[in-house]
Amino acid sequence: MPDYQHHWKDGTPVHLPLGKIVCIGRNYAEHARELNNPVPDEPLLFIKPSTAAVHITRPLHFPRDQGDVHFETELAVLIGRPLTNASATEAEAAILGYGLALDLTLRDVQSKLKEKGQPWERAKAFDGACPLSPFVSADKVSRDHLTFTLDIDGQRQQTGDTREMLNPIVPLIAHMSSQFTLLPGDVVLTGTPKGVGPLASGQTLSLELDDVLFVETTVL
Repeated sequence: MPDYQHHWKDGTPVHLPLGKIVCIGRNYAEHARELNNPVPDEPLLFIKPSTAAVHITRPLHFPRDQGDVHFETELAVLIGRPLTNASATEAEAAILGYGLALDLTLRDVQSKLKEKGQPWERAKAFDGACPLSPFVSADKVSRDHLTFTLDIDGQRQQTGDTREMLNPIVPLIAHMSSQFTLLPGDVVLTGTPKGVGPLASGQTLSLELDDVLFVETTVL
């Protein structure tokens, strides 16, 4: 069993079980284009299991024998209420906290799966594929406009801005709840901006959400 537990920024545990991690692909048009993917006309959803979650502050460990592993920095949303076919109002009220995540991707594996028209789970759902930061309570975050960044060894690699999302956070969560029920403790990943790339041993990754959260990790 994984030893991951949701935590708040101050280190106190969030008393919710770790649930599924619901993700959206290609939610930033420029990211879709950088990988030569079409921009989808509806949300492209997939799920990572609870076993993919690890604490982001621990050194990153991932498969080394399946080609490149790419970083994809994303805004993470912690769900605090059950949602099924939720309205936008209900979806917004269910947001308990915000954090940051890395959607680690076996890119070579994913490319082969896409060529065959197969699901992405083998590339996205491996153990450790979702490093998660602590969360900041939703009432301490401006929901109208959020930005986040990733630096690797001091160099800016990604900058995300929620105003550039093809599917904004609240409508996205409502849509997800129309496809499958979201439960307290589930996490929603909201997509990655352009700038993704391979990870290498020894790198230091620094992630920041506005001025409310900063975390750092290293690659084994």
